[in-house]
Amino acid sequence: MTSNTHDSVDTTDTTDTTDTTMLNFAEATDTAKLPQPITPPIKQAIYKSKAEDFVVNEMLDIDFTNEGEHLWLHIQKSGMNTAYLAKLLSEWADIPLRDVGYSGLKDRQALTSQWFSLRLPKKQMPNRDFTPIDIGDNESITILAQYWHNKKLNRGTHQANEFIITLRELVLATGAEQQLEQHLQYMSDNGVPNYFGSQRFGFGGNNIKEALALFARPLTSTKKSKRKRAPREQNSMELSAARSLIFNEILAARVRNGSWDKGLAGEVFNLNGSGSIFATENMDDTLRARLASGDIHPTGVMWGIGNDKVTGSAAQLENQVVEQHPLLAQLATGLEQRDVKAQRRALRLPIDKLTWEWRDDQTLVLQFNLPTGSFATSVLTSLVQQLQNG
Repeated sequence: MTSNTHDSVDTTDTTDTTDTTMLNFAEATDTAKLPQPITPPIKQAIYKSKAEDFVVNEMLDIDFTNEGEHLWLHIQKSGMNTAYLAKLLSEWADIPLRDVGYSGLKDRQALTSQWFSLRLPKKQMPNRDFTPIDIGDNESITILAQYWHNKKLNRGTHQANEFIITLRELVLATGAEQQLEQHLQYMSDNGVPNYFGSQRFGFGGNNIKEALALFARPLTSTKKSKRKRAPREQNSMELSAARSLIFNEILAARVRNGSWDKGLAGEVFNLNGSGSIFATENMDDTLRARLASGDIHPTGVMWGIGNDKVTGSAAQLENQVVEQHPLLAQLATGLEQRDVKAQRRALRLPIDKLTWEWRDDQTLVLQFNLPTGSFATSVLTSLVQQLQNG
């Protein structure tokens, strides 16, 4: 296996791009060009040929009280996104959309199962079955289970998602079957770079274009007390995309220099399976052993103000990546001006319970679990050089 030479945005380009009208946003956000630690062994594959080729199951462990005014529904859907289904549920129950809860967003072009909660005062069920009449031929909704509970389902409640993904029309190099098996085992043992997927940036990178347009507009007030949280809440998609692009480029730089899974001086580490982080000034044998075991992961900044936990060479690298690329610098400045607070995100994505099965010579089925907030496409792009959406 050889090192992947695919590069993302060139972080050494110092060309002035203050005028972004000619910027190719699709190219700037093309996650397929992000570097990988090892060249993916599959040259080409197709995924999402049909909904059943991309299965996502929300993993939620909860003891229901069987009392209270919140009706929890476990729903399998295809051909529609989570927000649209929440709207259909609110109309069915004749309740405000704010009284419909769900933990995470699930793909439209997939077969997914997830939980919803509906606040029904006095436990008054709708007087008709939930059979929406305005769904298309390629859309489906099935209620798998329902329970009464005393709490609303809040965002981020589930901790992981199970994925069952079918890759079709695989193209491998001659004699690469054994290499593929070895690569899959390597991914299972070591994880993959925790890149944000292309869906974070919108079609053709449009969310980044919208972020720049947002940052070009003057703030309505210079007084923080008047702005409160409204700008972040109203423009969360644009702000999230801006932070994600900066994170991806920082991670790309660390994949190139080989430190994405090893740590640097001044690193901030994430404790595996939790949101806990801790800083350190220097690497030692204990930290290296914990890194090797997967107990901790290096982190990168989700850009914003107050990024003061990271120091040393880790901080220097993050700042250089942003300062040396005008687009990233513009995004960083816009985030800071809107008082978005810095956070940390693991650079390494562990893959839990990874298994694979050949259906025929050109069809491979992968099954694995990922923590919330991560992208299955990060696993796929570590395996496939040219991943095509069917």
